[in-house]
Amino acid sequence: MDLNADLGEGFGIWRLGDDEALLDLITSANVACGFHAGDASTMRRICAAAAERGVAVGAQVGYRDLAGFGRRRIEYAFDELRDEIVYQIGALDAFCRLAGTSVRYVKPHGALYNTAARDESQAAAVVAAVAGYHPGLPVLCPPGSVLAQLATGAGLRAVAEGFADRGYQSNGALVPRTAPGALVTDPDQAADRAVLMAVEQRVVAVDGTPVPAPVESICLHGDTPGAVTAAGRVRAALSRAGVELASFAG
Repeated sequence: MDLNADLGEGFGIWRLGDDEALLDLITSANVACGFHAGDASTMRRICAAAAERGVAVGAQVGYRDLAGFGRRRIEYAFDELRDEIVYQIGALDAFCRLAGTSVRYVKPHGALYNTAARDESQAAAVVAAVAGYHPGLPVLCPPGSVLAQLATGAGLRAVAEGFADRGYQSNGALVPRTAPGALVTDPDQAADRAVLMAVEQRVVAVDGTPVPAPVESICLHGDTPGAVTAAGRVRAALSRAGVELASFAG
């Protein structure tokens, strides 16, 4: 099982989360590429730190929305969204190369992640960007989503992802961040959810409904309160359950 986290989401002198501590606990790092968060120096720092630890680096691509942290849906023309995603992957890949590594996968962020999960046009733009840049790059996305289906249809590897620190609705979608139960901030609860996903391939929705979760990667958000503690508990719980941790990206 892969354990990933969103990193590099500060900007300038503003830092969000403890990137270095999380890099000691995860196997894949979703690095912000400067559109929803992050900047050139932050990208370079995270890529170097990940390479030193043998952590796979993924491009976390998002809307051009620093003010809204990429969590506000934006309508895009297909070509514009495709090209902005290529732009972000290429920028991060440059810093990866300076660190002796490369971008190993792509994951949409925030509103783009949620929109591409169900909107065929935006999902197709993500797929076109990845396929055009490097068709060997996996796409990290929700299981069974429109994005997963289009990626697979285009010959890309779609890697199903679950969230240890987010609440689920009974239909398998995430609880909106504005609604009660959106975040799981108890580290032990996050650890229990991760083990359930890894061992039994399911998660329990906020209403108690069991929801299938056939995932290959489990995410923890770097900006969730107590993220480092939760990541440590998740890693330890998975180890106790006999789950081997390794990046899906090799």
